[in-house]
Amino acid sequence: GLFGVPELSCPEGFQEAQDRALQESEQLVQKACSTPPGPEIVMIFDQLSDALCRVADLADFVKIAHPDFAFREAAEEACRNIGTMVEKLNTDVELCQSLRQLLADEVVMKSLDPETRRVAELFMFDFEISGIHLDEEKRKKAVNLNVRILDLCNDFLAGTHLPNKIDKHVLPEHIRYNFTAEGNYLLIAGLHADCPDDLVREAAYKIFLYPNAEQLSRLEELLASRNSLAQLVGYDTFAHRALQGTMAKNPETVTKFLEKLSDQLSKRTQKDFEMMTKMKTKLNPQNSKLMPWDHPYYSGVLRAERYNIDPGLYCPFFSLGACMEGLNSLFSQLLGISLYAEQTQRGEVWSEDVRKLAVVHENEGLLGYIYCDFFQRPDKPHQDCHFTVRGGRLKENGEYQLPVVVLMLSLPHSTRGAPTLLSPGMMENLFHEMGHAMHSMLGRTRYQHVTGTRCPTDFAEVPSILMEYFANDYRVVNQFARHYKTGQPLPKNMVSRLCESKKVCAAADMQLQVFYAALDQIYHGKHPLQKSTTEILKETQEKVFGLPYVPNTAWQLRFSHLVGYGAKYYSYLMSRAVASMVWKHCFAHNPFDRAMGERYRREMLAHGGGKEPILMVQGMLQKSPSVEDFVDALVSDLDQDFETFITDS
Repeated sequence: GLFGVPELSCPEGFQEAQDRALQESEQLVQKACSTPPGPEIVMIFDQLSDALCRVADLADFVKIAHPDFAFREAAEEACRNIGTMVEKLNTDVELCQSLRQLLADEVVMKSLDPETRRVAELFMFDFEISGIHLDEEKRKKAVNLNVRILDLCNDFLAGTHLPNKIDKHVLPEHIRYNFTAEGNYLLIAGLHADCPDDLVREAAYKIFLYPNAEQLSRLEELLASRNSLAQLVGYDTFAHRALQGTMAKNPETVTKFLEKLSDQLSKRTQKDFEMMTKMKTKLNPQNSKLMPWDHPYYSGVLRAERYNIDPGLYCPFFSLGACMEGLNSLFSQLLGISLYAEQTQRGEVWSEDVRKLAVVHENEGLLGYIYCDFFQRPDKPHQDCHFTVRGGRLKENGEYQLPVVVLMLSLPHSTRGAPTLLSPGMMENLFHEMGHAMHSMLGRTRYQHVTGTRCPTDFAEVPSILMEYFANDYRVVNQFARHYKTGQPLPKNMVSRLCESKKVCAAADMQLQVFYAALDQIYHGKHPLQKSTTEILKETQEKVFGLPYVPNTAWQLRFSHLVGYGAKYYSYLMSRAVASMVWKHCFAHNPFDRAMGERYRREMLAHGGGKEPILMVQGMLQKSPSVEDFVDALVSDLDQDFETFITDS
């Protein structure tokens, strides 16, 4: 069966697994309601969470990645049913009462260890955001709002990817071949940001981002419903609710962070825009005004012209085997951990090219399993991601339930003459996703509710982004990058050039992220919104980003992150700031420092989400970072490395 779960040898098994989970959860609910206040209550709640997550997490992965439609459909159905059960439990007054009695008992609460206390509070938080503390009428309203929000999220997400159609005669004949034809229409399914023809990019931008009335009303209703729900359960705005428990803690800190970062970036961004404008004038003298559809393209042109970093020159040094050896060697030196390929049983994997790795510590033994679903296949989603399939936890019998995760990438298959070769970007992504996997393996918490990457969003990306710093350090790369034919190491100046090329127009790229994050905060801030979402977009774009808004476009209707990262889009920037500080303070002097590796495990990875994120950061840096420190860390990453600059000149 899939992942070694016997029932899942066929799609029908999902029904069986789900029924068993629901049955088990009913017994645990009864047990929780009849247990006196004490640590056992938290244990029962965690078992309840585990029983449901063991099916829901696995199904979450299968519904998007399994090549067999019947499996995907069965998994989708299981997700829905478990989701309904979770909603029901979050509004179960008697169940909540058993937890509330524990939290109200000061003597018992004082006797609990910090992790158990935090987990109890997190479970209570789940109840409260579902409106458990409200009277019955308001509670019903909260449940209905939750259901409506879920539907709106799904519909909005689907709408972000839908192509726009246009009569082909509207476009000049010489550019029509860039788009898919459908009878007399052309389908515009994206921004064509890398196309060298300015007109193609302009057409794609104006047509793909043309406002769709249905999608607009979905977004407006989604934002209003999120706000109503947040206010119903006692928060000023949806952002206040979403940021509870995060590193930032509240929207005021996020706004301060974004404003200070924007101030620090503004001069550099202006410089970047001037360079891009010069390049555009050189290539297209008749039309030299820099527009939003130009930014990604011309920054790429500048990068290529200045550093000549054709991915084809690098790929031969980054065979998948070499990269995996590099990761194995790094983890072994830093953390005493090795990766071993394991034979899979029949029916355990969903595609024959999936590999299973055992993660083994030199003293502690087996820590968990990583399934590597690395290769392209038809119908496979194109995003690189990490899935928790089973969370780690301490079981009732004293054994540890081993974590199981999947890493999904879209790498090319090997050919007869060459192994799978990774571009520098793919290699960095592999390191990034492995950072998440190590967090899952080493976040060995007592409770699965806070295991591994189950932590606040603005902390979750820290371990993965930190791995990108290792992937861009010559001392690390030099350990594994070898030409697959000759065995020759990758020359140092090629690594330096690659790192420096990433800094070309990096301020403008970061400013764009600040704009997206600021927009997300305004949308989830005080309601009713003072203006339409499009007017807010125009105002924020011109104020925060600096390139003009294009009339009759509505980029926000393609902003898919509003669904999964509502009020939290800033997280990526804040995580990068922390990762940058950890790299500079702890690893830049020696990326293989075992003592630092152990500190990193002890202070940051080991707690999963069982400790307040800012306390983990303080433990690692041995100081308490301010918003200014975060901003400085991000901005100093943009400075050119003098040595490379001189040798290249």
